[in-house]
Amino acid sequence: MPEPAVVVGIDIAKTELAVAVHARGAAWTVPHTEAGIRTPTTRVQPLAPTLVVCEATGGLETALVGALAAAGLPVVVVNPRQVRDFARATGQLAKTDALDAALLARFGAVVQPPVRPLPDAAPQALGALVTRRRQLVDMLTAERNRLGSAPPVLHRELRAHITWLERRLTRLDTDLDAALRASPLWRTQDDLLRSVPGVGPVLAATLLAELPELGTLSRHAIAALVGVAPVARDSGAFRGRRRVWGGRAAVRAVLSMATLAAVRCNPVLRRFYRRLTGAGKLPTVALTACMRKLLTILNAMVKHQTPWAPQGAWA
Repeated sequence: MPEPAVVVGIDIAKTELAVAVHARGAAWTVPHTEAGIRTPTTRVQPLAPTLVVCEATGGLETALVGALAAAGLPVVVVNPRQVRDFARATGQLAKTDALDAALLARFGAVVQPPVRPLPDAAPQALGALVTRRRQLVDMLTAERNRLGSAPPVLHRELRAHITWLERRLTRLDTDLDAALRASPLWRTQDDLLRSVPGVGPVLAATLLAELPELGTLSRHAIAALVGVAPVARDSGAFRGRRRVWGGRAAVRAVLSMATLAAVRCNPVLRRFYRRLTGAGKLPTVALTACMRKLLTILNAMVKHQTPWAPQGAWA
């Protein structure tokens, strides 16, 4: 009887790494330091695992995943929500670092998530700039909201911080544009994307940094990946309302803002939006449909390297 495949799960905390090997019963914990990161790599390599599974932890996983990939190990970073749903489905309610590592190993053995190539240094740097821009926008929005309800004694402080954030946002936009222009490939893709009315530098940079699958998937797959594909909610004779759900929220948020502009300045999306609202669709439903149409157009443009043509096939 063949031995079961070796799948390793690693739970990543700020101070330590918990490692578990599925079907072997082995488990250990090491500090989350430069020296500690080398320990899982050296101990896991002799096991020849088919998968090494980690959760996305907002950046804490970057160093470890890079070290595992550099060692030639098949590492995959999974969505924490999927792992939590898997835990509930299997009846595991308790949660500790050691249990989470074992759960990740079990999840990898059962679900077998696909191993995707990791981005190199340049895409990681672009992604970091895009993420930082999103953080600055969130902080700027929060400070502006506070200014409306704060007592007068705080207005000077809040206005000073708002001014500083606006300047940093302007500087970061310049850095983003410089990063895109520094790469011939990105420069070509950026020009291609921004040829579409309604697509600006923020959406183009977000798609290049956080949606590398653009142009490689079908229109149905790319819509589901971003989270603009309607999900059915039917059971028996009941027919529920289709809703969009899941996907990459950061990409979807920027796409939503770009679509608001596109339905005004893009002739194809403007006609599509008016046709849907004229047929009785709610404005939010029509806007979501326009988001999906815009994403589909961009996906096809990148796939075929075809620039926008107002009277072309997009119409």
